[in-house]
Amino acid sequence: MFSERASQQAFLGVSALLFAASAAGTIVWCASMSSMGEMPMPGGWAMTMAWMRMPGQTWPGAAASFLGMWVVMMLAMMLPSLVPMLWRYREAVGRPGEKRLNRLTALVGVGYFFVWTVFGTAAFPLGVALAAVEMQQSALARAVPIAVGVVVLMAGFLQLTAWKLRHLACCREIPRRGRTLPADAGAAWRHGLRLGLHCSRCCVGLIVILLVIGVMDLRAMAVVAAAITVERLAPAGERVARGTGAVAVGAGLFLIARAAGLG
Repeated sequence: MFSERASQQAFLGVSALLFAASAAGTIVWCASMSSMGEMPMPGGWAMTMAWMRMPGQTWPGAAASFLGMWVVMMLAMMLPSLVPMLWRYREAVGRPGEKRLNRLTALVGVGYFFVWTVFGTAAFPLGVALAAVEMQQSALARAVPIAVGVVVLMAGFLQLTAWKLRHLACCREIPRRGRTLPADAGAAWRHGLRLGLHCSRCCVGLIVILLVIGVMDLRAMAVVAAAITVERLAPAGERVARGTGAVAVGAGLFLIARAAGLG
């Protein structure tokens, strides 16, 4: 048997170290990419280098580089809201022993971030394809600022839907208090996948905003991460989600008006 207090302190300590390392890695990556500059595009905007190959780099290498940093970025953004869910998991599986419990918790985390890795795997070729089309079609490139505003507007409305609130409730409640979970690897993996699926659906609007605003923008990352964390952990998380949605709707309308020359 082990002390619950000591176990909690060790768990929080490891989580804090993972967060610090992933945040530092994200900052270094963003600084490195930003130092390479951006490509000015018709319509008065600039394309990020995240969707391009570096000199001498192959497309598989570019994809691997993007996915590696995507996972690091997701660690930094999602860990603050994931840690309480992992702790509830530890409480729900009982006391199989400290080492085994740590392995099961790590497996839940791997399953969770596997879902986000799949998300990034889908986002990269889509971003590359859109970037290629925009570079070839100047008329389409000029429409990008308005398209960004439309995407932000739609993502804001998504925050207000019952679908969003249903997945948010799942993220806030899984596992439900009083429920006992089996202490085996298969159940831990499935639990991590389930958490990741609910989380990705719950956060899809906010993550899409990050992708279209600028995946290398540290300020945008911090705002999105804060919004995700607060709506998960605050007592009135549903209100926070609606408030975030209202702000996104307003931002989308502003971006559209500015791109149309009305702002």
